[in-house]
Amino acid sequence: MLTAMGDVTRHRGPDDAGMHVDGPCGIAMRRLSVIDLATGHQPLSNAAKTLWLVCNGEIYNYRELRTELVAKGYRFTTESDCEVLLHLYDAEGDDFVLRLNGMFAFALWDGRRKRLLIGRDRLGVKPLYVLQDARQMAFSTEAKALLRLPRISPGINPAAVLGYLHLGYVAAPDCIFQGIRKLPPATLLAIEGRHVREWCYWKLPEHTNALFSEREWTERVLAQVEASVRMQMVSDVPIGAFLSGGVDSSAVVGFMARHSSQPVNTYAIGFAGGAAETLYNELPYARRVASIFGTRHREIVVRPDVVSLLPKLLWHLDEPMADSAFITTFLVSEFARRDVTVILSGVGGDELFGGYRRYLGDHYARQYHQYPAWLRRSVASVARKLPADRHSGLLNALRLLKGFVASVDMSPDDRYRSYLQVMGRSEVAAMLLVPDFGAPDAMQAAFAGAGQQDALNRMFAVDSQTQLPDDLLMLTDKMSMAVSLECRVPLLDHDLVELAATIPAAMKVRGGRLKHILKESLVDLLPGDILNRKKRGFGTPMGAWLKKDLAPLLQRVLAPEVVRRRGLFQPAVVARLMDDHASNRIDGTDALLALMNLEIWSCIYLDRRDPTDVSLELKAHLA
Repeated sequence: MLTAMGDVTRHRGPDDAGMHVDGPCGIAMRRLSVIDLATGHQPLSNAAKTLWLVCNGEIYNYRELRTELVAKGYRFTTESDCEVLLHLYDAEGDDFVLRLNGMFAFALWDGRRKRLLIGRDRLGVKPLYVLQDARQMAFSTEAKALLRLPRISPGINPAAVLGYLHLGYVAAPDCIFQGIRKLPPATLLAIEGRHVREWCYWKLPEHTNALFSEREWTERVLAQVEASVRMQMVSDVPIGAFLSGGVDSSAVVGFMARHSSQPVNTYAIGFAGGAAETLYNELPYARRVASIFGTRHREIVVRPDVVSLLPKLLWHLDEPMADSAFITTFLVSEFARRDVTVILSGVGGDELFGGYRRYLGDHYARQYHQYPAWLRRSVASVARKLPADRHSGLLNALRLLKGFVASVDMSPDDRYRSYLQVMGRSEVAAMLLVPDFGAPDAMQAAFAGAGQQDALNRMFAVDSQTQLPDDLLMLTDKMSMAVSLECRVPLLDHDLVELAATIPAAMKVRGGRLKHILKESLVDLLPGDILNRKKRGFGTPMGAWLKKDLAPLLQRVLAPEVVRRRGLFQPAVVARLMDDHASNRIDGTDALLALMNLEIWSCIYLDRRDPTDVSLELKAHLA
């Protein structure tokens, strides 16, 4: 069973494999060799062979921990960063995880107590799936490995479908597969005998610090960002960085250049095509930053064959997703893997420092409510009739206005939910053939646990439990590991995250200026045209493709007979959504991509078809 589970995740670890079985417990590993290439074989054990460990990820402060443990008399047999987990657990028990700075999913078998401990890093950079029934408890960094177990057949989790269409991803602890769940970030799970215990070991700070001046905050942010990047550059294999020319990736590259004796390898992606593709093309900004820091810069300009890619990538993702950034992330990861084994990304900076337009909702709502009620009613009446299309400058502005006016009178929590959702929960419920039976509401749970901090940091607390781990970090991990590339996210170093969580909202977003404190901290590193450029998401012009090039694919995958046969949704409601998107009455890009990806995912996992076979069928239809 362990071998079969490892074989299906070979892409995560093409360099080595190993396992350890002791009575009721078996653990195994597929290894991508990054640190200690020669002797870092896993599972790792202590000298007495009583503790055994497998760990996916990197521990960035392992050298400091190792020095401390050696001084206490612990003997190391490898140079692996992960070996510190074994001895730190022996020295400090379960609290050892609080000492770790890194990204990780691990399993530690304590043979003395016949106890298994599994855990996940604070922000959820590395995934961890769990299957638990009356016979067994199994776990893996990918859900598809659990499907290799005897008597486990893939089925869809109806409770997860509503949440998926609501948000465009499945939020933890739910999983799209029936009987499988995701271990949430910052969570440990222990099994000893018949006793199972699960607990959260870390939370964001809930209170901001008003004692520091803006100058003091910029100094603290600058120092911590630089320290995080420098720490995550440790590697025994070639390393590089994704570079979009945005503030976050440019800052990462700038600090890498400062601490590297060689030119930094940087990688950027652009799209070939018409106006919609041009809107997503960030190559000129990436070139500008690469020139400033003298990087060894490489670009790829693509017109991706989405029909070939989608089945393959959805197989790798394990769960369907409506964020087209997974396509872009895979393509640039595949490109970078020709040269490097480790890549640094700017993911997380927008959440930490207030980089999304949605963070301005409260700011503009206060201004909007200063206008007379009769004028607001008139604007709302006109806004409802406006066309919407995110791939045209004018129509995208109208789309944003339409969404803002529709939500401006909501409570702050509901307004923020409206910005994040793909479809309203009531809209999804109307589309479902079967009632939702009180499906869990991940957003509601996240708001309930977000504490009473200021509005902006409350939004980040919600993001850190939903979109960040289960959308952005999930797709980043799965798409980079699909090509055996390790992706690190220095802006989500937990020390930096804790620092950012205590910065008052007025420092992060000043007036209408997003990322104010981060930009001020970087004025001596990055030029003004990079610091102050408009934000552009790392996605694809999918909405435009669905109206033109991919329209036949959409019509095929979401044809009434296909929807009816799958038995999840009302065919007429799906058809109306497609028509509204095609006529620009709404921008239905994310909703349609969610539905299309769910059907393709179902062909692969529920119908048990090979992704290549699904691609060939779709290509034949288009031809």
